[in-house]
Amino acid sequence: MIDPVPSQARTALGRNLTHGLLDVVGRAIVTGQYDGKRFPTEAELTVQHGVSRSVTREAVKMLTAKGLLSARPRQGTIVQPTSAWNLFDTDVLRWLLERKFTLPLLRSFSELRLAVEPVAAQLAARYATSAGKARIAAGFARMEAAERGDDDALDADIAFHIAILRACGNPFFAQFEELVGTALRTSIRFTNRFKGRSASLPAHKAVLEAIEAGDDTLAGAMMRSIIEEVMVLIRQAESEGAAADRDGLLHG
Repeated sequence: MIDPVPSQARTALGRNLTHGLLDVVGRAIVTGQYDGKRFPTEAELTVQHGVSRSVTREAVKMLTAKGLLSARPRQGTIVQPTSAWNLFDTDVLRWLLERKFTLPLLRSFSELRLAVEPVAAQLAARYATSAGKARIAAGFARMEAAERGDDDALDADIAFHIAILRACGNPFFAQFEELVGTALRTSIRFTNRFKGRSASLPAHKAVLEAIEAGDDTLAGAMMRSIIEEVMVLIRQAESEGAAADRDGLLHG
């Protein structure tokens, strides 16, 4: 019997068809491929991707649980607005990195970082164990190595910030690891546009030294200054964008 569905589409999903379909469709939703378009029915997805109805149904359920889809009577399955997405979900965060860059997204990430990371640095200064401080120091050492070209600058920066979240002694803060990592990746994409700017080693060293010294006030203030620097660049970019829009209206 001839397979009625496209085998190439099924092969592209990998061995685990459900998770493969989840990844392909989830990425398409988050990156805007369905914006302004009708979302396919389960039957259409089944044919498009060469999988069984049960695989499609399970993938749609998983996407619904992530807040990306919803099923409504007489409307079928529709794509949910961004406000309904589970932005703490690791898959959603990963797909967001592939989305077209926007200043509002970076601002949202940075505002959340401002609410979380300075407090985490304060708590780390108060409660970090010797092992926790060693991991933060190791993260900074990687940043120094990256400056010499011996490590990846972005991965080293993320390792430093994640080490602080883990060292602060509050398990809830550790849950922000994926979000902070995604925020940093988004931030670097943005700041690299400004003369190839990279993370400030002196500022990060000041955070490390404050934590090692147990100075929670200074640790929080220095972490805040790191993130505020990004906010300054965002405001600058927004102002330049607004000025460009005004010029376009005046001279268009």
